[in-house]
Amino acid sequence: MYKLIAIDIDGTLLDKNKGVSKQTIDCINHLKQDKKIVLISARMPKAMRHIQNDLGIADYPIVAYNGGLVLHKNKILSHTGIDFQTFRQILKLNKDLNLHLSLYHNDEWYAPQQDHWSEREVANTKVEPEFKSNEAVFEDWKVYNKEPHKIMCMGDERKVEEFYQRLSKPFKDKLHLYRSKPTYIEMAPLQISKLSGLQVLLQKIYKDIKIEQVVAYGDNYNDIEMIDNVGLGVAVENAKEEVKAVAEDFTQSNIDHGVANHLQKLFNLKL
Repeated sequence: MYKLIAIDIDGTLLDKNKGVSKQTIDCINHLKQDKKIVLISARMPKAMRHIQNDLGIADYPIVAYNGGLVLHKNKILSHTGIDFQTFRQILKLNKDLNLHLSLYHNDEWYAPQQDHWSEREVANTKVEPEFKSNEAVFEDWKVYNKEPHKIMCMGDERKVEEFYQRLSKPFKDKLHLYRSKPTYIEMAPLQISKLSGLQVLLQKIYKDIKIEQVVAYGDNYNDIEMIDNVGLGVAVENAKEEVKAVAEDFTQSNIDHGVANHLQKLFNLKL
């Protein structure tokens, strides 16, 4: 019944070592013969490809930046960035707060400096940034018409909350503001989502697969729309309550191999 499996990465697929377990690899290797398996994440493509390689699904498409960039074998199927006027205003609103703003476009990641926040992201994603001021990146990208696919704000909880308040009303029609933790704000264009990224794949690559034939796994706010609209939306045990509220089924936490356990049961796999 289900032909495509869409899996969020952080908090859903990865184990306590920020990798994929042998159980998960074995499970995906059994399924990839006749199921399409798509990683779908807020991450940049470079931070997803090594996981694809570990799972043996490097030839499959990826949905990066919460749907802002959809790729198949490095061919861009769809991309949506944050417009330059909004980008400039975001930088201006951060001037006095001086929070860490990491800027992302396709496989480029620019951090303003090497600090606790950039080091934490390197540890989580296994990708190294280049270091350049936000203003310098803005000027460079404007010349080459490279809109940011994602802006990641990280810093002191009180300052991040202040920044969130500054952003939420003026950009309510422009930006998704995802808060996975009190010290983070992930900014993405309002018109995209993981669901929209998935729909691009169904329109351009998997034309014979309907949304009702998709099973999706997730844990966080940016997974809600996808979980709510696919054929079978599954929340891991550690998911936010809002995710669990729209999920049709549940499984163990990411550190307890929840995705692999559910897939084994769903497809009656004997590993």
